Amino acid sequence: MIMRTTYLIPAVIALALSSCQAKKETPVATMKDYFKNDFTIGAAIPVSHVNGADPKADSIVTLHYNSIVAENCMKCEKIHPEENVYFWDDADAFVKYGTDRGMEIIGHTLLWHSQLAPWFAKDSLGNNVSADVLKQRMKDHITTVMTRYKGKIHGWDVVNEAILDDGSYRKSPFYEIIGEEFIPLAFQYAHEADPDAELYLNDFSMSVPGKRDAYVKLIKDLKARGLRIDGIGMQSHIGMDYPNMEDYEKSIVEFANTGVNVMMTELDMSALPTVQMGANISDSVAFNAMRNPYPDGLPAEVSAHWNARMDSVMNLYRKHSDVITRITFWGTQDGMSWKNDFPMHGRTDYPLPFDREYNLKPFMQNMINGESSSI
Repeated sequence: MIMRTTYLIPAVIALALSSCQAKKETPVATMKDYFKNDFTIGAAIPVSHVNGADPKADSIVTLHYNSIVAENCMKCEKIHPEENVYFWDDADAFVKYGTDRGMEIIGHTLLWHSQLAPWFAKDSLGNNVSADVLKQRMKDHITTVMTRYKGKIHGWDVVNEAILDDGSYRKSPFYEIIGEEFIPLAFQYAHEADPDAELYLNDFSMSVPGKRDAYVKLIKDLKARGLRIDGIGMQSHIGMDYPNMEDYEKSIVEFANTGVNVMMTELDMSALPTVQMGANISDSVAFNAMRNPYPDGLPAEVSAHWNARMDSVMNLYRKHSDVITRITFWGTQDGMSWKNDFPMHGRTDYPLPFDREYNLKPFMQNMINGESSSI
């Protein structure tokens, strides 16, 4: 008995160690690995995340993503709050975060009418500056910001949300003071500042025919001038009943036909009843409880519908992976999404691939584990 026990102990230990070793070597299915032959997978991350305030979100991003975009810290009002005054701390930390993890880093955004520093297009009396003054301020801003991160940032959203749904130009300070020429100038200044960086246009509601046609024309015009433009960002703030998927796919194809890459740059899908289809952050409505039907969680049938639609959306992207180079979700988990308070404060939404408990949702879990249906 004693001898048998003695011989068994090493065998038991070896079996236990073998079991532990097998568990340690079992790979975890990740989004970045699953889509590695299709496109990069990214997330917009806030400063609080970069600074270590949300370690669970950090673990999600580090494990699943190979690209990040700055949620707010590179927007004009944050990085250039006063004339001749730049605030670099947050943007520097963001870039270091991505660099330390070997990620593709996207700069967002160089020119945007919203979250524009109040001084940028005004003189000391509060009047619009001249076209020449604004052009110089644009050039100085773009050159200073891009030069600081030259060689570290893969690509930049040069101009954000410049066109309305009907195809006309948004009446931004840039357009009102300079006119249509502000976009070619922005791309010229950007390429001069960092000739190796990719340069993008970015906007929401890109499946709308009027906006689509205007951007196709704009891309062709920039190329005809000999200016560098590498990609078009279809923000893709979508819902359960929009966009029309035929129009959405048509935009992917028509943008790609201009010769630029296509990117889904701010992807999220609202699970709530549609109040409006746009993503202009200044458009808000009064709170209405009827428009906030799931404050305590999604009903099972709604969750199932949401996951099924997201599965279809991701498979559409894979279908066009020859022209789509990046998919970026606008946030990491449902609780930190901007959709919770848009277009009215107090809404509780569920638009991202990770829930509030940091769990990967079924559509993506099934997909990366090989259980999702294919196109």
